[in-house]
Amino acid sequence: MAQILTYLGKGGTGRTTVAVAAAKQLAAQGKRVLLTSQEPGPALGLLLGQSLGAEPAVIEPNFSVVQFQSTVLVQQAWEQLKTREAEYLRSPFFKNVYGEELGILPGMDAALAMNTIREYAQSNAYDVIIYDGESSLEVLRNLGSLEVTSWYVRRFKQVILESDIGQTLLPFLQPISAAVLQNPLQSLASTEANAPMQEALDLLEEGRSALNDPARMVVYLVTTGSEGAIATARYLWGSAQQVGLTVGGVLLTQGAAAEAVGEQFNPLPLHVLPDFSGDWQSLSNGMPNPVEASSAPKPLEIDLAASQVRVFLPGFDKKQVKLTQYNQEVTIDAGDQRRNILLPDSLKGRSVTGAKFQDSYLIISF
Repeated sequence: MAQILTYLGKGGTGRTTVAVAAAKQLAAQGKRVLLTSQEPGPALGLLLGQSLGAEPAVIEPNFSVVQFQSTVLVQQAWEQLKTREAEYLRSPFFKNVYGEELGILPGMDAALAMNTIREYAQSNAYDVIIYDGESSLEVLRNLGSLEVTSWYVRRFKQVILESDIGQTLLPFLQPISAAVLQNPLQSLASTEANAPMQEALDLLEEGRSALNDPARMVVYLVTTGSEGAIATARYLWGSAQQVGLTVGGVLLTQGAAAEAVGEQFNPLPLHVLPDFSGDWQSLSNGMPNPVEASSAPKPLEIDLAASQVRVFLPGFDKKQVKLTQYNQEVTIDAGDQRRNILLPDSLKGRSVTGAKFQDSYLIISF
């Protein structure tokens, strides 16, 4: 399984240039690297001196680049959907709709890009995949969608099972599913859901696990010495923790004063990069080793002995953080991100007895 890297920062800080430098550095180390870009324009191709397309193009040994084209991705995804539909339904109703005629709805391109990155990561063709998105907040929203979607599926499935109408319908679901589907479903009340739903749940759980594992996913902050760039990077730092991502360090570009910037991001390591003037080797040499990210502060820690949950929320203050509890979960609002934390079995059913915000940590006691 490939490790996925992405770079977050204010526009103009050099995120794309840094992504290319990282790809070159890792490729020179012998790793098979794929740089993926969601930017549809020609800028990346000009930076690399080569035209790019919807299929990975080899730039140099071990280094390939692909520029996502949403119309191509939606066509491929639609054909996959029709194939799966034919596996489970006796009378498929999407078979006469073709991917070539589908338009792109808002948000669809980002979801397709995430799914394509997942497929590349599972292909074993690459050791590292670098994702260069159009907007840092959009990248976080897309990555966080795995957690959000998992919550919706988990929450509403349980609501249906516990409701009067759900209990009334359960005895009829098995024969109905047997009549409609080629592979009869087991009851929703059983531990094994139907095949399509279980595959979706497994996929979501795999994605959530990958986000929380620095061996699978690492984020770096990119900033200059300007006040706006630093403030944006700190905000993205906290937002990335809400998604559950490991932030491995800070990359300082454009010759800013390192000491003053480093204080803003303690305890993250600060890497000062040289100004880029076409010398990729010099820039690549300054890039951090993603392996070192394993020592970064963990977004979430659960101390069962102390009956506490510790959530790392740098870049926010106490007034920007809101905590609520619903049933077996606690919900944290910080900035423009919301996180639902499913409590472990030993804490389920217990109410929050206290919460404090200390040294960028929200410490919740039960």
